[in-house]
Amino acid sequence: MYLKPIRTEVEHAKALAEIERLWDAPEESVEADHLEVLTMLVEAYEKVHFPIEAPDPIAYLEYIMDVRELTRKDLEPYIGPRGRVADIMNRTRPLSVAMIRRLCSGLGLPADVLIQPYALREVVAA
Repeated sequence: MYLKPIRTEVEHAKALAEIERLWDAPEESVEADHLEVLTMLVEAYEKVHFPIEAPDPIAYLEYIMDVRELTRKDLEPYIGPRGRVADIMNRTRPLSVAMIRRLCSGLGLPADVLIQPYALREVVAA
């Protein structure tokens, strides 16, 4: 396959088929180089035509907790006492920069996801 920018859905489909064909190419071969460049072209095309928005920070934290089998108590070293964790997870208080830093360094979470804006719940005074 001749390498050139991918501009159409047909070219995208052909590039994906070629990637599949080259997938097991031996390292440091012409085919492996072709695969690497073709993958970059597909990535560039997909970034424009199929953008993926960053997930909601709290939904992401819930996902991480589920996958890693963490409890809210496990978040206390990064977010603060039990009440603060509850406020964050119930969306009545936003994550602070300090919390985001601790979550990133302590749990290895990406800051670019955690800094995304998200909706907070209205707190109704009794």
